[in-house]
Order: sequence, then C-alpha cells, then structure tokens
Amino acid sequence: MDADTTPSLKGLSGETLMPDAAGFDDARAVWNAMIDRRPAMIVRCRNADDVIAAVNHARGNDLAISIRAGGHNVAGHAVCDDGLMIDLSLMRNVTVDPDARIASVDGGALWRDVDAASQAHGLATPGGLISDTGVAGLTLSGGIGWLRAKHGLSVDNLVAADVVTANGVLVHTSADENPDLLWALKGGGGNFGVVVRFEFALHPIGHKVMFAAPIYAVEDGPGPIRAWRDFLARHGDLVGSLCEFSTAGGEDFPQETWGKRVYTLACVYNGDAAEGEALLQPLRELDGMVTDFSGRMNYCDVQQLFDTLMPAGEFRCYWKARYLTDLSDEMIDLAMKNADAAPSDISISSLWNFGGATAKVAAEATAFGDRTMGWMYSLDGVWSDADDDAANIDWSRRGWESAEPHGHHGRAYLNFPGHGEDGDALTRASFGANYQRLVEIKTKYDPENRFRFNQNIPPEV
Repeated sequence: MDADTTPSLKGLSGETLMPDAAGFDDARAVWNAMIDRRPAMIVRCRNADDVIAAVNHARGNDLAISIRAGGHNVAGHAVCDDGLMIDLSLMRNVTVDPDARIASVDGGALWRDVDAASQAHGLATPGGLISDTGVAGLTLSGGIGWLRAKHGLSVDNLVAADVVTANGVLVHTSADENPDLLWALKGGGGNFGVVVRFEFALHPIGHKVMFAAPIYAVEDGPGPIRAWRDFLARHGDLVGSLCEFSTAGGEDFPQETWGKRVYTLACVYNGDAAEGEALLQPLRELDGMVTDFSGRMNYCDVQQLFDTLMPAGEFRCYWKARYLTDLSDEMIDLAMKNADAAPSDISISSLWNFGGATAKVAAEATAFGDRTMGWMYSLDGVWSDADDDAANIDWSRRGWESAEPHGHHGRAYLNFPGHGEDGDALTRASFGANYQRLVEIKTKYDPENRFRFNQNIPPEV
C-alpha cells in the first residue's frame, strides 16, 4: 500500500508511515520497552478529518485499528501487529473556558498539557500521577489521581466528547446527545471509537497544594502504615493518598538507607495548602521516619513528581492492580512481604485509598461501575534486562494473585492489566453488572469489533 495512491487517505493534514519509511520505528515505539509490534501502517493525525480518513481506510481494507495517544498503557494497546495504528500524538491542544470551568482537550494531549492550561486559571481536573500519561488512555479506563478524594475520578469529570466511530462518522456525545456513548466512555476503555476531543469539568485548585511524603523503612515494620490507614478512615474525603513501596537510593536519602526497602505515605490534600499542612502533620511524626519529602508545592510540580519513575521506552514493564474491599492488617503484611521480595530495585508497589467523592458515584452512573471498594493494590514490575523478564513478571503476577482473598468481587483496574493475558474473564469481572450494557453499546457503535486492541468488549454476533 502507498499513501499517495490510497484515495481514502489523500489530503491528510498529517502523514502516513509505511514500515519502510523513515520515522516508522520511532512512531511505533511506546513506553513499555517490551512492546515490539509492527502495524501495516501508521497514520499520524492532526485533526478529526484525518482520523475519519484513517478509520475509513481501515474499514475499506479490513484492518483492525489500534489507537495511540500517550502510548503509556503497559500492555501496549496503542500499537498493533498488521493493523492500522492511528497516532494522535500530534493532537495536543488544550483550551480552557475559565468562566464555564471547562477544558477542551485534544485526543492526543498529555496530562501535563491539561495541568498547565488549567492551572493558568487556578483550576484543575483529576488526572493521573504521571504527567506524561495520555489523557485518553487514563480517562477511558477510569483515571485515578491525587484529586480523587474531593473531585472523583477522571471519568467523573468527563462532560462531553467528540468520537470518530467505526463507520467513520464524527459523533458528539454529552448528557443530552448520544448519552449512551458518553456513559460507555466513562470507564469502558477504547472500545467505542477514537476520541478526538474531551471536555472536562474544572475545579478551583490553588497553585500551591500540600504534599506529604514521610518515608519509613520496611524492616521497621507496618506500624506507620496502620496509622496512615486509620488516619485516612477519618480524612479520606480530603486526602488522595497511596503508600508506595520502593528502594531507597540517591543523595536525597540518608546513605545508611541506600538499597533498603522503604515505603512513602504520599498524600495530597484536596484543598487549602495551609489547612492540609496542619492536617497531615501527624503522618510526619510517626516513630522511625527515615526522611521526609513533604512540603507545600506547586500543583503542576506535584503532578510531575513520579515522571522519572517511568521514562519513555527505557524500561521493561509489567503492572497489575486489583481493588480491595478494605485494608486489613493481613493485607498490609502481605504488601510488605511482596515489596521486600521484588527482584528489581526499580519496581514499585502501592496501596491506594478510595472513598470521598469517588465513592459517592453510583455503580450504574458510569461504565466504570461499582465504587464500594475501599482500596487498590498495584504491583508495578519495572526492570532493564530482557533476561530478567520471567522473574519480574512472576513477582508482579504472584503478588497480584496472593491478594485475591482480599479483593473486591474479582475486580481489577484495567489501566494496569499486565499484558492483557487475563482477557475476557478479567474484563467481565471488572465491569460486573455493567458488562452487558457495554456489550450492547459496543454492538451499536462498533459491530465488527474494529477497535479491539484494548481490554476488549466483543460485540454481539
């Protein structure tokens, strides 16, 4: 195939890359260095018309479609073998209406783009914890970030979208127009089309927020984690938090701790920074603190704190996560044991709190579903050498499986799907009672399953 002789792709504002083209290998690379797939062609789009042309070309040539926004999904759903890859990374415009408190976000934007544009007006919407994550991928499977305590998940702030569906039509969806599609986008993943524009509700967030990050040693025991858990039971409507297990190293840590397993009680107060500093102070006074990275920080800086953990294309990755009904002493002990056993010093694992605004959304209100889980447990295997693949995947997967007795109805966070090998069973369990409605909407908008490089929801046959 040649783009110049392909009628459906003439007149692109962007470009078409074939496998022998300069730049093809760079365009197909994603964040996880384990992913090495070769599409039949890549269409780098600059606008919705380009996306429509790409979808029509795929349909006319019976090609499946993968969609790349930020390319951060650990399973590599952004890139396919032998299909057509729609690359939205040139579409990163963000505009803000400060009076309406609405952000209009192109489908290829990164969260750092949204944060910068909205913070210029003292506003923000819940994003992720890594600013180089794509808005589309994170949002479409839920979106868990620092502001979830007061403002919910990313999907809870999605008010409208423009979507190119499998028949090559640009569809607007909102509460009043094609509301079934908006409902499905709120957690149903990339199953329903290419989102070329999102509209998010914005909230007043000061340029400075309180970020608490006291650090404790795993070898000193779980006492601070249990105190943190009990603290969040009282203040979970104001604090987005996670306990992150990692390995100490670098000049910011006392030298005697280098190479030791530690955990950080990372918290962002969802309100006034001074109030947050006072409220979070007890977490910084627990026995045995190794060091403390707490302080009032610029919101955009907080959003970028974890960026260096996952630089693009440098590491091999396998991430799994499951929801927990609650955080028992036994689960805390298990998380500590698993963290201590990590074969890679750059792997992390985390316990995330829920509650607050996240918990107030009814299960049937969004495709994301049930909100009665209290916590989430994630294991992010990260390493450098391909010879270590088996050991690191085994660590993450075994840790995930060991937490099953503490799980919440078998549900998992589908942005951390491993490499997607759990397939239909995990997808069905994660959506629960909402699954059948998602099948019906999938059948309506993508009856041929053209968009299947995702946590796929097959249409009815």
